Amino acid sequence: MRNETATSRIVTFSREPKASGGTRPENRRVKVVGLVPAYREAGRIGRVVRGVLAHLPVCAVVDDGSPDGTAEEARAAGAVVLRHGTNLGKGLALETGFRWVAEQGADGAVCLDGDGQHDPAEIPKFLACLEADAPDVILGTRSRSARMPRVRRFTNRFCSEVVSRLAGTRIHDSQSGYRYVSVRSWKLARPRSARYDAESEFLIRAGRRGLKIREVSVATIYGEAKSKIDPVMEPLRFLRLALRYIIGME
Repeated sequence: MRNETATSRIVTFSREPKASGGTRPENRRVKVVGLVPAYREAGRIGRVVRGVLAHLPVCAVVDDGSPDGTAEEARAAGAVVLRHGTNLGKGLALETGFRWVAEQGADGAVCLDGDGQHDPAEIPKFLACLEADAPDVILGTRSRSARMPRVRRFTNRFCSEVVSRLAGTRIHDSQSGYRYVSVRSWKLARPRSARYDAESEFLIRAGRRGLKIREVSVATIYGEAKSKIDPVMEPLRFLRLALRYIIGME
């Protein structure tokens, strides 16, 4: 179980959005914001924030204890910055972000990674799907083409199959961090995991609770940034997560 009190003590909130194009009117509620968990993304995060702000009025960046200039660069680009005093993992970064999104009265957030692998220019696809079908969750589904590294293709296919079976609904890309998540669905399906496995656990819990999950096709940009996913620990965490749900511990 998480120690929420301990987590709260090491989170610093910077609540003044500096979105490009001027400040939004106080009497106008923002329905969708951008949410970017980030760790050691100096040199990349500014471009991501500016891309998000081209399509959404507010972008919040959760700096998960970065030792570099991630927070400063994100703030300079116009983001609201939420900071962890130490690295807690992507799952807890998302928890911090959605707590803030709920406090602002927004309906949900489009989540992107901070390394530039998700193209903010595709945010309108999520907004169009949201407008047309009002789903609780929208997954940005990547093509398993030759551009996706071979190991990622295998793990993506394997993990998506396992998550689909455990969730009780077909999910084609469970590993994609590019997704719209409503505040309501986050509260109903909040994951217990703290690291990258939180994204898979959220989908399992969302599927089991009958939340409406839709998908849109997105591209992924494979740049020079090195993956922060531990090639040993993260697969073990995923297998442990799957086992918990298979044997009924959750």
